Amino acid sequence: MQIKKDNGIDRREFLKRLGAGTIVTTTALAGCKSDGAAAGSAAGEVPTDKMTYRINQNTDDKVSILGYGCMRWPTRKGADGRDEIDQETVNELVDYALAHGVNYFDTSPVYVQGKSETATGIALSRHPRDSYFLATKMSNFSNWSRENSIAMYERSLRELKTDYFDYYLLHSVGGSIEDFNRRYIDNGMLDFMIEERKAGRIRNLGWSFHGDAHVFDHILALHDTVHWDFCQIQMNYSDWRNARGNNVDAEYLYQELDKREIPIIIMEPLLGGRLSNVPDHIAARLKQQNPDSSVASWAFRFSGSMPRVLTILSGMTYMEHLQDNIRTYSPLVPLTRFLYDTAELMLQYPTIPCNDCKYCMPCPYGLDIPAILLHYNKCVNEGNVSSSSQDENYRKARRAFLVGYDRSVPKLRQASHCVGCKQCNPHCPQRIDIPREMRRIDKYVEDLKQEREF
Repeated sequence: MQIKKDNGIDRREFLKRLGAGTIVTTTALAGCKSDGAAAGSAAGEVPTDKMTYRINQNTDDKVSILGYGCMRWPTRKGADGRDEIDQETVNELVDYALAHGVNYFDTSPVYVQGKSETATGIALSRHPRDSYFLATKMSNFSNWSRENSIAMYERSLRELKTDYFDYYLLHSVGGSIEDFNRRYIDNGMLDFMIEERKAGRIRNLGWSFHGDAHVFDHILALHDTVHWDFCQIQMNYSDWRNARGNNVDAEYLYQELDKREIPIIIMEPLLGGRLSNVPDHIAARLKQQNPDSSVASWAFRFSGSMPRVLTILSGMTYMEHLQDNIRTYSPLVPLTRFLYDTAELMLQYPTIPCNDCKYCMPCPYGLDIPAILLHYNKCVNEGNVSSSSQDENYRKARRAFLVGYDRSVPKLRQASHCVGCKQCNPHCPQRIDIPREMRRIDKYVEDLKQEREF
């Protein structure tokens, strides 16, 4: 396999620069520069011609290392008071991304409450079809009948205004082998997608993984007959060797795919935003190494430093996020070693592994589940979650948590309204026991309000 970057570095030179075991020392990182500028600068000019690219060994596609994840398109209030996608802003983001070298766009029939494909199709169809690579998924979570699955596939073609997919995925597999079989084997959908690949309507067939290692191994073993063209995994410096919950260490996933020379697409490089909103002392540790780099850029550089990675998805809701990520990858300056220690420090902070994917929504009882979990995580990172009412900063932390909670989550959508129905749990790719976390957060809130000892 020959992976080349836009600035002329092939796989051998790439590995050489990374060093044995893809390690760069802390001393080297302190002076990482590119063309005289700080790598991953958080401010300054946004280059239009320096994007790093990787070559797909199967198709020779020249894919930007930064991919646009379309799960978090910006929304606004519609005339009926409900949230709707802000199509004008989506168009601006897509235009800007393409103009600055981003050419991979990833969506799904279930993103943004089922509206992402429509918005993505409108924005991209304004550009030549050969100017971008389009990825979407078979997201047949609740109705996996062959009829419904084929209807979903055909609807994706219509919504995205295309007659072929560059990359098509079996969406979020890994919960159980039985679930995988129901969704793709027993109904003949995997055979259907293989035939679609032969017909050219799917150019690359792959799968995205969240779940148990034995399910990953089982699906990967199908490579001998299916010939997977790529695989999408969750990878970041926290999950590399310290994956929590039911997640699998990304190091294992990466190495197994690398052995088989299967191109890898990365999701959750920021762990749902948690690696861009780290505790203050960890942010200071990163800034000490390179004051001009954003906190998020370190996580993006980590994922991009792995040579088997084809592209790294980021759900860039705001222009400033898009611009910062373009700077980080224009061009990429690889690194890894320093962030292993940072990941160990992150484990000291008991955040809930919510990635704000909103798969759990809508809640039948009106809870804003992601907002509740994200507020809790934000307070953990800012030191505003007390382990005891005797803590020195308890009064300050109490006020910050309660005031912020009411501002972030309307009272009728807070954790106290959870009835424990568990309808959300099967949809969570992080396998969070959401009702349990709702009970725990609600009890903590009540303890703060009543100023009970804990």
